[in-house]
Amino acid sequence: MFPSNHQFSSQPRALAVVDPTTPMQVDQNEPSFVVRDEMQNGGVSQAKSIIESSEKLQDDLRMLGTKIKQHEDSIKLLKTQKNKLDDSILDMQVMLGKYHYSSPAKTENEDHSHLQSEEEITEQILQHEKSAAAILCQLKTHPGTQDSYLTLTKDVLGAVATLGKVDDGNLNRLFSEYLGLQTMLAIACKTYEGIKALEAYNQDGCIDKTSGLHGLGASIGRSLDGRFLVICLENLRPYAGDFVADDPQRRLDLLKPRLPNGECPPGFLGFAVNMIRVDSSNLFHVTASGNGLRETLFYNLFSRLQVYRTRAEMVLALPCISEGAVSLDGGMIRSPGVFSLGSREEVDVRFLKSSATSDMVQNYIETGKQIKEMRWEKEKLEEDIKRELALLNSAKFNFERKKQDFVKFLAQSSSYATQHQFQAARDRSTPR
Repeated sequence: MFPSNHQFSSQPRALAVVDPTTPMQVDQNEPSFVVRDEMQNGGVSQAKSIIESSEKLQDDLRMLGTKIKQHEDSIKLLKTQKNKLDDSILDMQVMLGKYHYSSPAKTENEDHSHLQSEEEITEQILQHEKSAAAILCQLKTHPGTQDSYLTLTKDVLGAVATLGKVDDGNLNRLFSEYLGLQTMLAIACKTYEGIKALEAYNQDGCIDKTSGLHGLGASIGRSLDGRFLVICLENLRPYAGDFVADDPQRRLDLLKPRLPNGECPPGFLGFAVNMIRVDSSNLFHVTASGNGLRETLFYNLFSRLQVYRTRAEMVLALPCISEGAVSLDGGMIRSPGVFSLGSREEVDVRFLKSSATSDMVQNYIETGKQIKEMRWEKEKLEEDIKRELALLNSAKFNFERKKQDFVKFLAQSSSYATQHQFQAARDRSTPR
């Protein structure tokens, strides 16, 4: 039936089985595998290049960020130094007591008739003949009342107008108007015992017209009419802060107003309380606690009243005014939100004017030189600030440009990574 040469063997034949654990021998020179290896090697090289580029860009950004911080710190330091110079210049200008250079009016045409001596002040006070201050002035020189006067006025310092001096005539008028006539004529006493000596009362609580200042006034033909102010220094709350360093006048080291940029408002000249010159005898130990007139009497009268060059500058500084302000051209803010409008009110009783001595003149000259040196130093600081600002702006510009390069690089590398992942996935799905 079948050819003899195609006979089937009756013996079973063994099947060849391949062990899956045995490595398969593949020809590495096959074209498909060569291309795949090249892609893997190129991917590693490209990834290394991306990492290096990323690190370099980040290093550049860190370096520029450090430069920006350094310039910002330098500007902050320079501005702090400039603000300290501004404060020192203001303090020295207050020490000079001259503000004409800051006034819009020309000093050569200024009327100096309102600069008053002690004799003129006394005459002005005496014109208010029914005031307590006038009676005290008359009792001081009236024969036959000396003993009674000394007993009565043991703790009396005098009228407010006689206890301070203001060299600048315009400020003198301004401060007198701000305080008003009644306050300028007020009597300052060291203690409450001194106040009790000025006025006594009978059993019904009525004023005893035969004793105290009323009785002495009547004895010289001067009746005391109406109310009068008496200020008791020991009952005032004194200024509790520091004093300007190395200042013989012991001016108060008040915190100066600041704009949001850290600078003083334009036109700010100082605080009224520091523009009053106090006699050396009244700078210390006027009260039992050792306080002087500036930190007691004048601080309570003026508090933190600010002084500005012009009304316009004062108005611009409103956010910085906490307790009132005045300007050399007549502007007046009594307290925040309370403006004094209308024409100036002439108060005929004003503060004394300092009598210039050779020492004072020499001090003015030296202080003037120091102010010039400080202004020159301030100009140098302002130039340094401008230079640092230019460097800061340049560093910020380079930082933004480098940041844009980095963002662009991240976008490109992200695109490459997506393509590489897609290629790798396709390679895995391709049968070998």
